[in-house]
Amino acid sequence: MYESEVAEAETESVDHDAFDPVGTAAILAVYFLVITLTWLFMYFVEFLGNGPTVVG
Repeated sequence: MYESEVAEAETESVDHDAFDPVGTAAILAVYFLVITLTWLFMYFVEFLGNGPTVVG
């Protein structure tokens, strides 16, 4: 078996400082916001009975 030719730049690791966690934090924040809003909607519709009206 022969190894393929790969450029040296493609095999180098990325330094820790090159990562930007802001995008991941934003995705997680939006995810938890959607979960919270869905839970609130379910709470008002199922348990209180006088919240948002679902038509359709």
